[in-house]
Amino acid sequence: MTEVISVRFRGGCKNYYFDPCGHQVKMGDQVIVETAQGPEFATCTEGNHEVEDSAIVKTLSPMLRLATDSDRRTVEQNKKRESEAFDICEKKIAAHGLEMKLVNVSASFDGSKIVFYFTADGRVDFRELVRDLAGVFRARIELRQIGVRDEAKMIGGLGICGRPFCCSQFLDGFLPVSIKMAKTQNLSLNPAKISGTCGRLMCCLKYEQNVYEDASKRMPKVESFVQTPDGPGNVKSVDLLRETVKVSLDSAPEPLKCYHNCEICILRNGKGSREGITIPERPARYVEERDEEEGLEAPTLTTPFYMDARLEDAPTREKIGAPGSGESKPRRRHRGGRRRGGKSGEGAEQSKAEAKRPEQKESKPRPPRQESKPTQPKPAEGQSAAPGGEGETKRRRRPHHRGGRRRNKNGGEGGSAPKSE
Repeated sequence: MTEVISVRFRGGCKNYYFDPCGHQVKMGDQVIVETAQGPEFATCTEGNHEVEDSAIVKTLSPMLRLATDSDRRTVEQNKKRESEAFDICEKKIAAHGLEMKLVNVSASFDGSKIVFYFTADGRVDFRELVRDLAGVFRARIELRQIGVRDEAKMIGGLGICGRPFCCSQFLDGFLPVSIKMAKTQNLSLNPAKISGTCGRLMCCLKYEQNVYEDASKRMPKVESFVQTPDGPGNVKSVDLLRETVKVSLDSAPEPLKCYHNCEICILRNGKGSREGITIPERPARYVEERDEEEGLEAPTLTTPFYMDARLEDAPTREKIGAPGSGESKPRRRHRGGRRRGGKSGEGAEQSKAEAKRPEQKESKPRPPRQESKPTQPKPAEGQSAAPGGEGETKRRRRPHHRGGRRRNKNGGEGGSAPKSE
């Protein structure tokens, strides 16, 4: 076992082991490590831990020190220098007329080396470009041609799934992907649907390939001759994830019936003739077993609180109704104003008595009341009796004014109109 720390360089997804040299490093600390190109600035992804000796490929490089504020300022200056170098290099490429696309620029921590990454369709003679760049930056210049996958990893972006590129997030390296994986997973062979932004097949096709390969070994192929619980038939489609097949029975070709893999018996895998095939007995149907959770008791029904017998003697709201009646209406509340469409006084009692069901009988008969004739109010001064001689008076509604002085009919101010002589 060897004690190491894991670090990751800027813009990379791969972790590298370094010898801590007695330093105690935590995850997230910034350190300076020794590499083949000189000292480099890196971030610790895993602190001091031990790994197997077989996991270490070559001799571990040492960690120099923890990063200081001066080291961080140096990194910021290198980023500004990289931005300037990118613009200058693009102008030089256009001046020399080279068919190449500049992707990224990376400067070493000590500033002694600058690496330019570019893409091109074929080989490019950039010797004159290197001389011009070396004369401008006074440093060692290196140009590296990369592929479209490396370009997507450096630039980054969002895939068709809506998430950042896997290569720029967590993939250590690029995995080989073939069109056979798309066929095995029953995906569309349209290049626009199974290709990434880089134009190559998506790396995520490799993630579930082992699962599909293992399932395809247990499942029959399309057009296989199988025996089912309902009789023999041919397989028309296969679902590898659910491990189900759709079979066209000889007795009833339509509609197709779905069976689980354990319900069928494969008599011939793939296309071919049925001659000489003995049909065995029908297999049993598949019954999905459900494990009952232990300790789960059946729910008990409890009496609602409003039906509890102990609440029968609880005080109830005051109700208005006919005395002795079995049913009574609760009091209706009115927020304000006059009650519209209703009756008051004796008229209301008469309407309640008329609406009472004939089945209900009062416990004690009530003596009839002597209705008193309503007295007609005397007409006030300035008011005349209504026509017809009945003595009813026509009340004049007093107008409401929102504000200001009240004006009379003649346009003057005052509470009443001027009297005529």
